[in-house]
Amino acid sequence: MGVVTYEMEVSTSIPPSKMFKAFVLNADNLFPKVVPQAIKKVELLEGDGGPGSIKKITFGEDSQFKYMKHKVESIDKENFSYSYSVIEGDVLMNTLEKITYETKFAAAADGGSICKSSSKYYTLGDTEINEEQIKAGKEKASSIHKAVEAYLLANPDLYN
Repeated sequence: MGVVTYEMEVSTSIPPSKMFKAFVLNADNLFPKVVPQAIKKVELLEGDGGPGSIKKITFGEDSQFKYMKHKVESIDKENFSYSYSVIEGDVLMNTLEKITYETKFAAAADGGSICKSSSKYYTLGDTEINEEQIKAGKEKASSIHKAVEAYLLANPDLYN
C-alpha cells in the first residue's frame, strides 16, 4: 500500500466562521441545494454527525460516480477544522483502500478566509494514482467552494 498526499488552498471573501458553518456544519443540507448537479443528497447512516458518524453522499448527474460513504474523523468548531475518510463507494475505483481529507478554514488578511485542504490517497497494492483524476477532483472541490461562496454572498444573513 502506498500513500499519496495532495494539498490545496482556496481563498474566499467569506470569514472562516461563516464558511465553516456552511461548508462543514450545514453541508448536508446546503450542498444538494447549491450544487445539486454535483451532490444530490447526503444521508446520515450512523451517529449524530460528530466524530465516528457515517454519511452516504449520493452524487448528482454531473458526476462520473454514484455514491460514497465517509466517516467523520474530527470536527473542531473552535479552530474551524474538519476531517473525514472515504471508506466506501465507486470513488475508490477498486484501486484505493480509502481517502482521508483534512480541511481547515483560516482568516485571511482581507477579512475572508483561506481553506487549506489535504487529501491522502491510500492505494491498494502497488496501484499508481492517476494524476488527471486527482486534478479533476480538485477542480470540482474548488467549484463547490466557489458555489458556496456565491450562495453566501447572495444570502448574507445566513450562518452568522
